[in-house]
Amino acid sequence: MNTARIVAIGGGHGLATTLRAVREYAANITAVVSVADDGGSTGRLRRDLGVLGVGDLRKCLVALAAEGGVDHEDEWAAAFDHRFNAGELDGHALGNLVLVGLADVTGNWQEALEIAGHALGAVGRVLPATSEPVVLKATVDGGVVEGQVAVQNSPDRIRRIELVPPDAPSPAAVTHAIGAADQIVLAPGSLFTSLLPALAAADVHAALATTKAPVVAVVNLGPQPPETLGLDVADHVRAVLDAGVRVDRVVVDPRSPLPLDPEALAALGVECTLAEVARPDVAAHAPAKLASVLSALLQS
Repeated sequence: MNTARIVAIGGGHGLATTLRAVREYAANITAVVSVADDGGSTGRLRRDLGVLGVGDLRKCLVALAAEGGVDHEDEWAAAFDHRFNAGELDGHALGNLVLVGLADVTGNWQEALEIAGHALGAVGRVLPATSEPVVLKATVDGGVVEGQVAVQNSPDRIRRIELVPPDAPSPAAVTHAIGAADQIVLAPGSLFTSLLPALAAADVHAALATTKAPVVAVVNLGPQPPETLGLDVADHVRAVLDAGVRVDRVVVDPRSPLPLDPEALAALGVECTLAEVARPDVAAHAPAKLASVLSALLQS
């Protein structure tokens, strides 16, 4: 197992899949997770209790959970993803409730995540991009939209996103991990509502500006309408660059329907690795295939 220090940034299923890939070639893993989510179980908890968006934190913990453990880690992982389907808890994932409870008891989200990670036998750390709740705000062609779900469903072209408050701090462990990283992986997924909100955290943004680690962006396997409808690979990269975050290389599956213009990427100063990193149906990234590519890039 490689001793390199890997930081993966993003949110949702894309970051969880990326973590399943990273754990195959590295032992020192830190996930920096967007907490701007306000939909579903997470949204209800945010509205009722004023907490961080916990759903993506839960997904990442489960992605890093021990496999075939002897201390019931498998059962804990399954329980964390279990959703109730009746009564007042209908729709809530148990892991979301556990994380909120641990944060309430400890008074510290980082400590709550460490305790949960220990119970799950997690092979890496999961950290929130901000220590405080934030609201996602987007400037779109039709004006301004607030809230992750509203932004995600906006029919208007998204031009810029920001967090409210803009100066919400990140845990010190986040900036330390980015500064010490050997590889930064920007996970695929919702560009404007998962990845960019994590990058927009002021401390994350500042740490990425000074890191010497190569920044590798794993590009989505297709458009996510209406959020990224009509965008090509270069547009995805340009959105990250416009947010002030460096991208050194992109990983693109040649079977992806997203248009790819190598000259446009070269003009942006970004190298491109073409590799089959998706499942056979190209519906999602295959962790083992993605691990092979990311590991090779780390060693190159």
